[in-house]
Amino acid sequence: MQINQETTNALERRIDMAVALADIDKDVDVRLKKLSRTVKMPGFRPGKVPFKVVARNYEPQARSEAIEAAVEKAFGEAVRARNLRVASHPRIEPKETATEGTLEFSAVFEVYPEVVIGDLSGCEIERPVLEVGETEVEKTLEVLRKQRTRFDVADRAAASGDRVVVDFDGRKDGVPFEGGQAQDFAFVLGAGSMLKDFDENVMGLKADERKTFDLTFPADYHAREMAGQTVQFEVTVKKVEAPVLPDVDSDFARALGVANGDTAKMRKEIRDNLTREVKQRIQTRIKDQVMDALLAVTPIEVPRALVETESEQLAENARNELESRGMMSQKAQVEARWFAERAARRVKLGLIMAELVKNSELRATAEQTRAFIHEMADSYEDPQELVRWYYAQPGRLAGAEAVVTEDNVVEWICSRAKTSDKAVSFDELMGNNAVVA
Repeated sequence: MQINQETTNALERRIDMAVALADIDKDVDVRLKKLSRTVKMPGFRPGKVPFKVVARNYEPQARSEAIEAAVEKAFGEAVRARNLRVASHPRIEPKETATEGTLEFSAVFEVYPEVVIGDLSGCEIERPVLEVGETEVEKTLEVLRKQRTRFDVADRAAASGDRVVVDFDGRKDGVPFEGGQAQDFAFVLGAGSMLKDFDENVMGLKADERKTFDLTFPADYHAREMAGQTVQFEVTVKKVEAPVLPDVDSDFARALGVANGDTAKMRKEIRDNLTREVKQRIQTRIKDQVMDALLAVTPIEVPRALVETESEQLAENARNELESRGMMSQKAQVEARWFAERAARRVKLGLIMAELVKNSELRATAEQTRAFIHEMADSYEDPQELVRWYYAQPGRLAGAEAVVTEDNVVEWICSRAKTSDKAVSFDELMGNNAVVA
């Protein structure tokens, strides 16, 4: 077997190979003889079919298999001899001209890049700091109360925060436009579901009152045909409802899952859940900075094949998500190319992280993984049920190990970068959406 190697770009390789046809002929003969011992054909007993008959019927199949095996063997030997880490299936290209008595072909494929972790000492990482106290618990309770708001009919003018039920008719130059009409339409004033000018014109109206007003749509309105256009609305208020927040009492505690209605226990559970959520969000912020730092100091090229595969997977995940929400139709298309940039980042980070974990021995230990699972289980009514679930299948346990390994990488990098603490507010960290049910 003859082999020549050529480098076409940073990661793509081309290997020219030649296999003796005599070797392939020998393999074909071996395959046919083996087949003749078991093949069944009409008019012959099993294993008694003449070899010539077997060869006449099965020689093309045997030769195809022999060539495939020879190519696979030659390729395997070639990459092992050169210590190449193959990242994609080879594209086999037969040569039109070949030396007599040989089968010549080329294998084109990509290899994994060499990964050398850069200097992290100049990278700056801010570690958010926030301690959960009574103030954070109260803010969360307020959000939970608002989520459980009920609306009672109010015999007064509508104000911000009220829910109103209206009929409206919108016209442009006296002609109704699409989406401009509705009956028994309910919305909360000031909640942002309607245009600000619409809200302001409805405020101050009582049930059974009617108002006609002009409204100009914003220049960046999502319905392009209406963007910047001035229309006239006629609105009839049919009902005004005032918001009523529930009291923080035993009934409220039971609604949040505290069976005995103990409000002190409810507050403790909210605080514990908030502490876990804050810890996770802080870790996510640090992790994002760490990953950016890794990419900045370790620029690498990545195999196109890996990026394409990752893009397809991300597209498939997006399709499944849309389908689960009932938003996917036969006309809707989710293309892998939309995810190429994100896929390339994920592949780069995967390769860098793998190299870092291997060289610095950062893989999660059994003790770390166990501690991580038990910490998550603490928020469950029956913690042991979650622990058993994780340890019931190797795949589930591997997922927990991957999270812990990633955390090990984060800590390792933080210890080598310029890491400083920075106090953050509760609203900033939680995005003004602190919800712990």
